[in-house]
Amino acid sequence: MNDNRYSGASEAELGFLKEIVRMLPAGLTVQDAHGELLLVNDAAAAQLGMDGSRPSPDLTPRREACRRALGAGQAVVTEEALHDGAARQVLLTTHRPVRLAGRELLISASSDITEQKNFEDQLFRSAYFDELTGLPSRRVIEHRANNLLARDGGERFALAFLDVDNFKHINDYYGHAVGDALLVELAKRLGRDLRDSDMLSRISGDEFLLLLSPIQGQEEVAEFMQATLERLTAPFFIDHSEVFASTSVGISIYPDHGSSFEMLRQNADIAMYRIKNDGKGSAAFFDASMEREALARTKIEQSLRLAILEKRFCCAFQSKVDIRTQAVKGIEALVRLRDDEGVIQAPGSFINLAGELGLIDELTHLVLAEIVKSIDLINDTFGADASISINVAARQAGNPEFMRSFAQALDNTGFPQRFMIELTEEAFVAKSHFQSEILPMFRKLGVGISIDDFGTGYSSLSALADITADEIKIDRSFITDIHKRPRSQGILRAIESLSEALGMTVIAEGLESYEELAYLQAATKIRYAQGYYFSRPIFLEELKLATPVASESRASVASRPMQQNRHGYSRAGGYRR
Repeated sequence: MNDNRYSGASEAELGFLKEIVRMLPAGLTVQDAHGELLLVNDAAAAQLGMDGSRPSPDLTPRREACRRALGAGQAVVTEEALHDGAARQVLLTTHRPVRLAGRELLISASSDITEQKNFEDQLFRSAYFDELTGLPSRRVIEHRANNLLARDGGERFALAFLDVDNFKHINDYYGHAVGDALLVELAKRLGRDLRDSDMLSRISGDEFLLLLSPIQGQEEVAEFMQATLERLTAPFFIDHSEVFASTSVGISIYPDHGSSFEMLRQNADIAMYRIKNDGKGSAAFFDASMEREALARTKIEQSLRLAILEKRFCCAFQSKVDIRTQAVKGIEALVRLRDDEGVIQAPGSFINLAGELGLIDELTHLVLAEIVKSIDLINDTFGADASISINVAARQAGNPEFMRSFAQALDNTGFPQRFMIELTEEAFVAKSHFQSEILPMFRKLGVGISIDDFGTGYSSLSALADITADEIKIDRSFITDIHKRPRSQGILRAIESLSEALGMTVIAEGLESYEELAYLQAATKIRYAQGYYFSRPIFLEELKLATPVASESRASVASRPMQQNRHGYSRAGGYRR
């Protein structure tokens, strides 16, 4: 039998087969044992730059693979990355040695998998690198730390948890594009002066992890972090804006503060929260006392979620009083938490946490529901004309969805004009829809607007210029000991004049002594104040005890002796409506 099965084929048939080989979508080459190419189809010519369309790439790796296949007498499958400048082409090639007509030949078939490899690379980068900053992801730095932990000898290293301060405010004020650009620039500054053995990772929104390895001790790490934080004090120039940013840093050290990555990360996180609470913009090492604080915080978090579920919040009401007649102008509703033991917790222990956990909206609606349920009792105690103030956080004010639902809830009470919304200055200076879309809704309902804690925010004067508020509450830091603080007196007079010119009622917050009251009465035109001098916050249960029966006049409440009604009224001897 003739070894050449196609010896009888017609010339037309051979030409047909050659055309098929030439036009195959896969690259096909045939070469002899010396590496000389005997056949190259069109696809292979284009792939290898042999058609003149581009410079021929370096084929040295391909020749080596061919040599291995011929030497071993077995097929070899390789991925070939062919570079043409910045462009990259990836081929999946099978080199198969064959013996035909007594000759040793190598048939190579290549498929272009460039698009597939690019997609795989994209998936890899999204899994292991942050898309915005290009930094390694959490899983990469965790893998690196675990490798260090697995080594014999226990090499010391530090893990720093970094969180950008007030990042939400930056996003709200400048916009998310500037916020993203800031994160990129922050990553560059944080990554400066790092060694090859160190690693910086962005693990979420505005949070970074920094691994410093190896280290000698805390002093070395402290010096490095101090230099890094000082580098961040210089302004960032982004989109024609001068943006200032700081970072709070918590640091844990292996093996002093943990024996696993998760424990070290958690303890660094705990130390970072201590910095956040103490003033931000600096660094702290973890210590055992922080762990106790974190446990207490976790307990409060659990209590908070359970309290909302079980509706264990209660309201207290503090009056806004005319300092010359002691008549009640209005009341502020203050939310309180009753813990597992029945002890009342002040809002300082849970309000910020409620905001962090996304529970603040539900809490605000609970306060409104409590007011509506108790409105008759409130009217009997404070008078049916007293305004009712409810605090709304700045982040809520910038959320149109919540504010629309809250406006609807106020309207559903049937007496929306009784309400005053108290907002801090952040709500007014943030670039949100509050002034253009949200504020008109409340104006239409007759709901009043109050600027709370005035004088301590980001842009006091711009807040006054940009919005028409009904009321401005001067922060207690200006009122405390006002009678013996000349500089505060000057500031108070300026705020009073501005408020009068803009038609806003002034409320002095935190009035606690007769001397403070006497100064306000004698040296200012301020008519209203709020504070322990007149009344501490009064709970609904106390209102029920203090409210007279229907046959008694309302005025009798204020005229009761202090010792009989000490829960409801202060050392000033009560107030009148």
